[in-house]
Order: sequence, then structure tokens, then C-alpha cells
Amino acid sequence: MAQHVLWILLGLLLLLEPGTASLPLLMDSVIQALAEIEQKAPATEASRAASAWLLSTQNSGPRDHLYHFLLQVGSLNTEELRSYPLNPKLQGLMEEVAQHGVRGGQEYGVVLAPDGSTVAVEPLLAGLEAGLQGRRVVNLPLASTAAPQDAGVSFPDVAVPAPDVRATSPELKDASLDVTSADVGSNIPDATTGSPDVQASLPDAKAKSPTAVDSLLAVTLAGDLGLTFLQGPQTRSHPGLGTEGCWDQLAAPRTFTLLDPKASLLTMAFLNGALDGALLGDYLSRIPNPRPPLNHLLSQYYGAGVAGDPRLHSNFRRQNGAALTSASTLAQQVWGALVLLQRLDLAHPQLQSKSQEQLAQVATYATKEFTEAFLGCPAIHPRCRWGAAPYRGRPTPLQLPLGSLFVHHTYVPAPPCTRFARCAANMRSMQRFHQDTRGWDDIGYSFVVGSDGYVYGGRGWRWVGAHTRGHNSRGFGVAFVGNYPAALPTEAALRTVRDTLPACAVRAGLLRPDYGLQGHRQLVRTDCPGDALFGLLRTWPHFAETVKPRTARRASGRFRRGLPPVILLGTDLQ
Repeated sequence: MAQHVLWILLGLLLLLEPGTASLPLLMDSVIQALAEIEQKAPATEASRAASAWLLSTQNSGPRDHLYHFLLQVGSLNTEELRSYPLNPKLQGLMEEVAQHGVRGGQEYGVVLAPDGSTVAVEPLLAGLEAGLQGRRVVNLPLASTAAPQDAGVSFPDVAVPAPDVRATSPELKDASLDVTSADVGSNIPDATTGSPDVQASLPDAKAKSPTAVDSLLAVTLAGDLGLTFLQGPQTRSHPGLGTEGCWDQLAAPRTFTLLDPKASLLTMAFLNGALDGALLGDYLSRIPNPRPPLNHLLSQYYGAGVAGDPRLHSNFRRQNGAALTSASTLAQQVWGALVLLQRLDLAHPQLQSKSQEQLAQVATYATKEFTEAFLGCPAIHPRCRWGAAPYRGRPTPLQLPLGSLFVHHTYVPAPPCTRFARCAANMRSMQRFHQDTRGWDDIGYSFVVGSDGYVYGGRGWRWVGAHTRGHNSRGFGVAFVGNYPAALPTEAALRTVRDTLPACAVRAGLLRPDYGLQGHRQLVRTDCPGDALFGLLRTWPHFAETVKPRTARRASGRFRRGLPPVILLGTDLQ
């Protein structure tokens, strides 16, 4: 039922009349389209491939060959599709989001999800289809008869299930909570060589060639990772990996503009959609029939959690993605996808000119960057996502890298925020207070950490903040939303500040490897960040008990000049 419904939804878009009015680009509208089809479709139908529509609307590129081959696309029966029409507005929206692309600094084929993330629909639907098909595994090397034009037929070298991939359900439900930065390679003492645990697990040029390709990982992540890094320069930081963007408006979004005009196709939205497709496809491949309606599955995943489990949830896609597959397995899958594409796309000049050793090098580098720079880093909502007001005046640039991380709690708002809408409202409230009441140029913090799984960008990595009086230019100020004299933030929020955020900053050259971590109260007379939280900070690896001499001399200058000490509440940050 679910697989046939997905095929109908995608196939209907072939019949769309040009110029049809569309809805705002929201995940809720995609879910609404699925619900409408699932209400009209019969309960039992022959299984069809949803990706058939994707292929028929694209320009026969390498990704299309991969979809066509691995998802076993058959011909569409247009008469059957016409018997399940969507209303014109839903059809119009689905036409807009069907194909992912980046053109002229804007990103297409993406929607705004309830958790505040932007998601590419194409890899999401491809992952759902691969999961509904049971995760085919194609054995390599292919027979000489397996050419792109043959991709609609069945292949003898296909088996299920996929090997060497960790499950998202039920095992992932436990594993995802134990993911640390070390698990995904975000502890990076030497940014030029990468994390030892990741580096050691990746294949080198002499490694054994891949023997199989998992359809789910190939159509969601591996194929696009390989192709993008095949075409890009082999430098330490791939340009455009995980580029964010801004919607024209959040209530009824229509246009998504990227923050980096040089972004590759591996944008933040694409990687979000690819991870969501891989996670949900894996879930679908492992649960027995009858499978849940797809509109229910997506509503739960972008809502409170699949089957009532808040851990299988879009807010925690990176942690769950790290538990889904190891770096070595993913590298083998990227390499295998490139080998497969080399056989399927005989006209691709860059693929055909590469040796197996070169493809292995591309796969290794692509996996390392994705694992360290994406999976191993926290998701940060940009200022435009929470509706920030403009900076007042001219920001002062920081002299990077910095040597300190100063930890705060917001005090007000006191309750932790667990949903995007509340966290974004809290950010706007704090910014108004800091600008209008305190008279500051902007929200004081560098970053704010919610209990919803996200970090919210304040003054960011580049500009001097207003968080720790006398020390603002020496460290980043990171605040937990809430008041913590007795309770503690969520474990996910604590892990972000203890592990992933600083490790990513070290890797990027923004924070020194020997940085010190201190609570606000160590530098200014205040209760911030609360007794319970400060007690925990003192057990963290980078905690600095005393202020460094140079910093202490500057901080004591106020007292040497005879000025009165400042006693601050949690919201009085400077």
C-alpha cells in the first residue's frame, strides 16, 4: 500500500498542468499530499517504484542512472495515475519540490520542516522508496550487459538485506543516545590529518574493492557524496558542503536563498533530506507489514517521534545518522556507487578517466569530510531562521582563533525550550531585551543551545559578543536556554557544548585546541550558569579552574581604577 501510494504521488506530477497555483513550501504540505493519495488509493496494489517519476523529469545525469538501476523503475500507467488526482494546489507544490537543484544562489526542491530545518524532498522520497523495496544490494562487479538502458529490468546480482549497516529500529533507539563526538570523528587534535578513529577506519588506495552496493545508502547519500567530491577540489574543507540559507518568510515560505553563492549540491537541505530518507528507509525496510501510512510516518518523524519514540526524530538526524552506518561502511558505499556509476554512465568524462585507486581516494576524502564536518558537528539554525532583527551599528570582528569558551544559562527564559517555535520566540525575546532594554547592538551570546536538538546562531563565530564583561573578545559565549540552579539541561544539549560545538570550532580554526572552558561566574560576580550546571562543568575535560594570567590582569583593571564591582543577574551579560 505505502509503496504504491508513493509511486502514485510522484507519478501524478507528470500530469500537472503548467502554471498551477502552489502552496507554501512546507513539509506539512508534502505530508498533506501523501495523505490525500492514501485516502484515495485501494488498500492493496501491485508494488511500483516511486523513483520512476524522478527519472522521467530529470536530464539523464549520473544520479538518474543510479536511481533507475537501483530502484528498478518500471513504466508508468498514466491512466491509472489519473484515477488518483491531487487537488491543483498540492500538485503545484509537489511539482516545485520534486527535483533538487542549486541555481543562481537559490536552492530548489526544498521545504521548511516543523523543526526549523530545511529539507530536500527528492532524496527523502528516494530513501522511502528504497526502504519500501527492502534495501536491495547489488553485487559488484556488474555483468557486461548491465547498461543504463537495461535499468528497467531485474538483475540476477540483487539480494537483501544490506550488510554491515546498523539498524535504526529498534537498535538505533538505544545506540543514538550514546553517540559522542568520538564516535563520528569530531575530536580532531590535528585538523590536517583528521580524527584518528575515522582516519583509521577509512579505506586507502590498497584497500579491497567494494563488492556490493546498498540501494538505500547509494540513492540517498553515497552517490551524491561521491559525485560532488569527484568534481570538487581535494582540499581540507570542501567548498559549499552543508551550506545553509534563508527563506523569504517563515509563515509562508516560497524562496530559499543560500548564504554561500558558491554552494555545491551538498547543501544543508540536501544532506538533511538524504539523512531523513536513509533513516526512514532503513526503518521501513525492517518493520513488518502492514507498514504505517507514509503521511503518518512523516508526521511522526517531523513531530514528536516515530511510533512515540522522541529519539527517532528529525531534530536528532545527525546523531541517528552516525549510528546508522560506520565511516568505513559509508566509504565503501561511496566507492561502490562510483564504481557502479562508472559502469552505468559511459559518457561521464570524470568517471571514465578515474582509476580504482583514484575512486577510492575520492570516497575516503568525501566520507571523512561528511563524517567530521557534518555528522560530527551540531546543527546550527542561522539568524534568519529564528527571525533575528538586524545588528545595530557595525560589529567588531574577533581575532581568531580564540582560547576560551564561556558557558551561561539564559535565566530568563527560565523553562527550557523543546520545540523550534518556542526556541525561536525565546531568541527574539532575548534579542529585544538586549537591544531595547540593555541598549546593546545585538543579542549578547555567540550561540544559544535549546533543548530541541539545535544550536541557534547569535553573534556567531566572527563578531565580538556581549556575554562576559571584560572577556568578550577572548572567548565565545554559549548559553543554555533555561535556569539551572538545581536541574540540568538535556543530555543532548550538554553533549553539544561539551563535545561537538568546540570540536568543530577547533577543526575550523576558530578555537584553539588547548581552549579553556569556564562558567560565567568565574569571570563576573553572578550566579550564572546556576549551581547545578556549574558543578557539572567542573568535571568536563577542558574546564579551567583559574583565569589565565593575561586575562586576569585585564579583568582586574576595573578594580585597580577604583570602579565598583558589578553584580549581574543571568540576563545582565556584559
